[in-house]
Amino acid sequence: MRGSDLRLASRRIAVARALMLLAFAGLAARAAHLSVVDERGADRGEAQSRRLLTLPPARGTIVDRSGAALAISVEAPSVYAVPSRIDDVDGTAAALARVFGAKATALAARLRGHPSFLFLERWVSPEQARRVRTLALPGVGVLREPRRVYPYRELAAQILGFVNIDAVGVRGIEQQENRWLRGTARRLPAERDARGRLLVSGGEERWSTAGGDVALTIDAALQADAESALHEAVARTGARGGVVISMDPRSGDLLALAELPGFDPNRFRELDYDATRSRAFLDAAEPGSTLKTFLIAAALEDGVIGADDRFDCENGVFEIPGKTIRDHDPHGELTALEILRVSSNIGAAKIARALGPRAHYKMLRRFGFGTSTRSRFPDESAGVLRSWRGWKPVDHATIAFGQGVSVTPIQLVAATAAIANGGEWVRPRLVGARRVAGQPWQPTDRETARRVLRAETASALMAMLEEVVGPDGTGSAAALRGVRVAGKTGTAQKLDPKTRRYARNRFRAWFVGIVPADDPRLVILTGLDEPRRPTHTGGAAAAPLFARVAAAQLSRFGIFTAPQPAPSRAVPTQTAQAAPAPSVSSAPPRAAPEPAAAARALPVLARIDDRVLLPDLRGLTVEQVKRITAEGALAVEISGSGRAIAQDPPPGTVVPAHAGRIRVRFAAGGVGGGEEEG
Repeated sequence: MRGSDLRLASRRIAVARALMLLAFAGLAARAAHLSVVDERGADRGEAQSRRLLTLPPARGTIVDRSGAALAISVEAPSVYAVPSRIDDVDGTAAALARVFGAKATALAARLRGHPSFLFLERWVSPEQARRVRTLALPGVGVLREPRRVYPYRELAAQILGFVNIDAVGVRGIEQQENRWLRGTARRLPAERDARGRLLVSGGEERWSTAGGDVALTIDAALQADAESALHEAVARTGARGGVVISMDPRSGDLLALAELPGFDPNRFRELDYDATRSRAFLDAAEPGSTLKTFLIAAALEDGVIGADDRFDCENGVFEIPGKTIRDHDPHGELTALEILRVSSNIGAAKIARALGPRAHYKMLRRFGFGTSTRSRFPDESAGVLRSWRGWKPVDHATIAFGQGVSVTPIQLVAATAAIANGGEWVRPRLVGARRVAGQPWQPTDRETARRVLRAETASALMAMLEEVVGPDGTGSAAALRGVRVAGKTGTAQKLDPKTRRYARNRFRAWFVGIVPADDPRLVILTGLDEPRRPTHTGGAAAAPLFARVAAAQLSRFGIFTAPQPAPSRAVPTQTAQAAPAPSVSSAPPRAAPEPAAAARALPVLARIDDRVLLPDLRGLTVEQVKRITAEGALAVEISGSGRAIAQDPPPGTVVPAHAGRIRVRFAAGGVGGGEEEG
């Protein structure tokens, strides 16, 4: 029995050993599978000490046509938390509340409501970031992420738009070019130390995730001057706001687009979203008498009227079914040219009747009214132009002088540019080039112009529009010394939203002009919203603004002029000759026109933190230049006397305040300058 018992015990031990060996073999196989084949276990272990954070990439830069940076991305500190690693939520919230100036209870509620990663404060100041690091709170840390910065603040804000807290472009070019600018999101590895704090590594190189850059057609110096002129005009007329658009009629490039009211895109979180729109692209309004230009274009193009045809303007009162049409001043018989020059509503209504609604409508559509310009600007409006089939006689008559139809400022400037361009319509353009980071610029495609009018018709219109700016025209205040100007005024009554009738004391004043008329370089639209009487008309409010802007912008082409000081007196004009742009080292132009007696208001230095944007100082006196540069504590080297003819660095350059140095050359008889007369 004892032998059999021993044998049984031996077998049991052997079985136990075999089972144990099998168990160990199974465990070893499972461990090998988890570590070699299936990495979930490793991932779970890794997740306890490591995680990946997704951060927005550095957006590409937006620059003007000369390379001046209008929107850039900088690294800014942000404070984050991982609440699951915070033991004392209330204590942590109280400590952070003292840093941020926030309520501890609100911070504690946020921490309890988000067990995983969250940002507590984005884009904090360097001092706040330093204090958070000093606290060394478990589960709380600081990392650097891209922040969009607009160095010139309000400059061109409606064009640029802004980037929201989630790094998405909102409004303007930031929205239009968002896919190109945004780049690729960064994934940063973050390890936890023994105390549960996240240690964020640098991740990928910045350039590998950065978005592409965009070059605009806008000229920052011209933009700054246009905005300054618009501010002056709004103050002079008591208007609620306004717009200035400058366009190259040959290429469609928009060189300046100023709007008021403005905003600072750096402070987008404090703004009403509706106030950040570009009214030039999104807001359609009645254009008033500026639309008479396109009526007469249609009548000339179709051969309905001739140059010598005369229309009876009924001594200022014309009855049609449903409306009495009146002229500002009574007139008898007028030719088409005279109707345009004195802006007769009755004459326009009679030309429209001779043309017919169908032909009139077709020409307005050919000029781009009733459809967007397809500039790609976000949410661009098409305006309002109803089909001619629904026009009653009263509708057709009022549309002839700009009532009952709504257009955007960009539509109006593009349509006028077609006349300046010999009858060819060109699409407005804001983006001139793009580039991948580190690569050369690639110009954007220019669309082929489409013919709207015969060249002969466009030429005839140009001659008629020059008469509008003559001494007897409604746009005489737009005249320039020594430069031929063509243009058209418009004064549009605004609808009262309560009564749905035209208000008697609320107007939009328009002027759209072409300079030089004999060799068009610029088409400039100026508009003011609700200027006060007596400067409420296009001729009194918008035309002088045009002259101020045009004189400054033509100097960039080497064409030196100034607003005509006495528009009621006829002054012979001459063909404008483009001269080389002046520089400090160049001789003063020999044939410079006489300086203006009525000069533009003094330009101002646009501040950008510790830097300033240089304005155009040409045409100013020595004392005026010293006064302006003293505001930015800039060192200025003066050579010569009289008025400034050249400066180095050129207008639009950003220089450091308190350390910048500029050189200005003066000569007797230099162009422009002086204080603005009342």
